[in-house]
Amino acid sequence: MTEQETDAMAAFHPRFGALAALALVLIATPSMAQVPPSESEIAEYTGLFAAAHKGEAAAIRKLAKPTGVNARDGHQRTPYLVAAHARNIAAMEALVAAGADPLAKDARNYDAITIAAVADAADVMSAAIRLGGNPKEITSPYLGTALIAAAHLGHDEVVRRLIAAGAPLDHVNNFGWTALIEAVILGDGGPRHVACARALVEAGARRDLADREGRTPLDHARQRGFTQMIAVLEGQKAQ
Repeated sequence: MTEQETDAMAAFHPRFGALAALALVLIATPSMAQVPPSESEIAEYTGLFAAAHKGEAAAIRKLAKPTGVNARDGHQRTPYLVAAHARNIAAMEALVAAGADPLAKDARNYDAITIAAVADAADVMSAAIRLGGNPKEITSPYLGTALIAAAHLGHDEVVRRLIAAGAPLDHVNNFGWTALIEAVILGDGGPRHVACARALVEAGARRDLADREGRTPLDHARQRGFTQMIAVLEGQKAQ
C-alpha cells in the first residue's frame, strides 16, 4: 500500500458510502496493485531485461532482435516496461527503435505511461507518450486511465502533462469515479491534490459528474472539510 493510500484509508469516513469503502480496500490489496520488478527478479534478469533495467542502451542495440524485443517476464512485463519502471529513458528509446511495442501492458493491465504516472516520473511518462504510448488508453485492473491514477496520488505535474497530451478528462473507472473525484476522495486535501483538481477544472473536467451514490466531487470535498478543494470546485480563484 502506498503512503497516499494509507492516508486515504485513515481519513476515510463510513458516511462516504459502502462502494467507496470497498474501493479503498481493493486499491490497497497487493494482488491488485502495480508491481515493479522485485530484487529477486532483477537479480535473475539477463539479456534485454537486464540491459533495460540497467539503462544500457548500447547493449540493447546489440542484443535486440525482432523475435525477442517484446519478450515477457513472470509478470508479463516486457523489457520496455522494465525500463519504464527503472526510469531509463535511453533504454526505452533504444527498445522502441528496435521494435518494442510502446503500448505493451503487464499482467495487471498497466502500460508504461501509467507506470510512470504512478511513480510520479513525469519525464519518463512524457517519453512514453513521445515514443508511441497512448494517454487515452484504458489501464489497470480498475479500467481507469493514467490521469485517474495520477490525480488519485496527487502527482500534479504528471496530471498537467497528461491533460496537455489529450488524456480523457471525464473517463469513469469501474468504481464509478473520474480523475476529479479521485483527487478528492482518495486525496489528502493538500497542495498537490488541490493542484490536480485545479488543473482538471481549468481544463474543463466536469464538476457535475457524480459517483454511483450520487455524490459530486464538491459533495466529497465538503464532507471531508477540504477548504481549498471546495474553493477550486466552486470556481473560486486561488488566493
